[in-house]
Amino acid sequence: MKNLKSIALALVVVLSTLSVTAQTKKVDASKSSINWLAKKVTGKHNGTVNLKDGKLVFKGKKLIGGAFNVDMTSLTCTDLTGEYQGKLNGHLKSEDFFGTEKFPTSTLVFKKVVLKAPNLYTVTGDLTIKGITKPITFDLATTKNTAATTFMVDRTKYDIKYNSASIFSSIGDKAISDEFELAVALKY
Repeated sequence: MKNLKSIALALVVVLSTLSVTAQTKKVDASKSSINWLAKKVTGKHNGTVNLKDGKLVFKGKKLIGGAFNVDMTSLTCTDLTGEYQGKLNGHLKSEDFFGTEKFPTSTLVFKKVVLKAPNLYTVTGDLTIKGITKPITFDLATTKNTAATTFMVDRTKYDIKYNSASIFSSIGDKAISDEFELAVALKY
């Protein structure tokens, strides 16, 4: 009887420990999306870039971490077609912008996750673009098997200065906004 109680107690302890340990959920890159929007004085362009892989880390139901790799070589404009799309895609992949030949991957690593409201977190992470790492903060909403966020990135912090009015004050109507928007939808 004493052994039975000891075994039962040991089981309770083990199961309790298992329920509070971190659980890593692999993001399904093929069912996730990253859409971008960039504005300029004379209009805007939008497109996509593919997630290579990623994970979210939970402790129970609470988000506590995450890490992602983005395939910058997949960067494409979706509001143009044909020759114009090819030219813009080539320019975005060039050294003027993301330099994808030298920097084919961008990364995001969560450093701090704070619960803001039920299933809504404020995330501070290290975003690396073109080999330059800077902190970024955004809100991330989660469900049982999805997560979503929309946030702005200041490209000039990553040495992407092409036609930036804040750097080239006389650029006029050729100016491109320093910030671009990323809308991310993750499935896991």
